[in-house]
Amino acid sequence: MYRVLVFGMTDNYGGVERVIMNYYHQFDNKKIHFDFICNTQNKMAYENELIKNGSKVVHTIPKIKNPMRYFKQLNSFFKINGTNYDCLWFNVNNLVNIDCLKLAKKYNFSKIIVHSHNSRIMEEGLKGIIKKQIHYYNREKINKYATHYWACSNIAADWLFPKKVRSEVTIIKNAIDLDNTAFSSQKRNFIRKKYNLEDSFVIGNVGRLHFQKNQLYMLDILKNVINIIPNAKLVLVGDGPDREKIIKRLKQLKLENNVILAGIQQDMKAWYSAFDLFLFPSVFEGLSVALLEAQANGLPIISSDQVSPKEIKINPNIKFISLNKDIKYWTGEVKKFEFQKRINYLDVKKNFKEHGYEIKSAARRVEQKLLN
Repeated sequence: MYRVLVFGMTDNYGGVERVIMNYYHQFDNKKIHFDFICNTQNKMAYENELIKNGSKVVHTIPKIKNPMRYFKQLNSFFKINGTNYDCLWFNVNNLVNIDCLKLAKKYNFSKIIVHSHNSRIMEEGLKGIIKKQIHYYNREKINKYATHYWACSNIAADWLFPKKVRSEVTIIKNAIDLDNTAFSSQKRNFIRKKYNLEDSFVIGNVGRLHFQKNQLYMLDILKNVINIIPNAKLVLVGDGPDREKIIKRLKQLKLENNVILAGIQQDMKAWYSAFDLFLFPSVFEGLSVALLEAQANGLPIISSDQVSPKEIKINPNIKFISLNKDIKYWTGEVKKFEFQKRINYLDVKKNFKEHGYEIKSAARRVEQKLLN
């Protein structure tokens, strides 16, 4: 049995977590066993399911709370259990904290995979500046610890890896299970009835409430959209640090009756199916899982062009717009998409297979990369 230790899962049901789980469900559990280590004392996303499937989930105290205790816990785990694992699968958005890499190297893991999932630091201000400096410092010595380099897109590879190893990076596509997010008229009707959206033009977004995802900008767009589409509603699925800013802003714009903050949800098939348009003006992305899921649902999409358009575009009913365009331009594009139709499931399936984002075939390739 090939044993893999996975780092990178958090207590948030986010894109990285969904990518890992999509592959986890497809791998042959008679060949590969997965355990997980996470830098949080909260219950990890999907933890109950993972434990039920026989995986071990190890928690450490967050490094920011008590660095000495954190490192003691981490070192103790690797010292006692390090010889049990063949591989560390290290999933990250940046290289600010590479302690797991150092310990995997110290305790002789034969394979150490660093997998990049984003394209810049998530924080702004002084904290962001400091983290960026640490990231670039660790970036230059990543080859001392890693044996393999993976990334979800070319921009994510450029961000995480220095030029000296860039040619060695393998692009691992954020493949998804189409059946989990395929359109369902039954689920659409349930959500729209439950939230009184039956007669609405529903604009949806899925993502962490965070400046990266640009939900505050969506509120400004919506304020203009309702002047030309009076029955427009915006549904934000997710939670995060910008929640209070968003609530404050929608009150200022008097949009309380036009916006639903749905929080974290797990039945994403239902929510994507309830939308009429997916709006995604992200400031940056590695390769968005939400954009892939929205396309798997066949949804018409308007996105910023900061999302690796050439790599993310699978269906034809998606439009990319520069964030330099003003609100009026974005509003006009939303109006043009008011009667844009979904892509049917058979065409979606064909498109995903052609682009390599269908999970069953993608998982077979990644499984071989893990084992060989």
